Amino acid sequence: MNILYFLIGCSVLVALVFLGAFFWALKTGQHDDVYTPSVRILFDDEVKSVESVEKVDSIENVNNNGKT
Repeated sequence: MNILYFLIGCSVLVALVFLGAFFWALKTGQHDDVYTPSVRILFDDEVKSVESVEKVDSIENVNNNGKT
């Protein structure tokens, strides 16, 4: 029976630690922006510039002109 008291005390202690960590995260602004992470997957990682697209096109044109 004593082990139950010990385990309940440990579980309450762990719960208080997690509750403290949650309040610390709230205080430091961890949960301020909840919208951006959900739409971040919709955006491309890299924005291709016009110059890089033109370079790739010119290289492909050179390679295609040499083929028969």
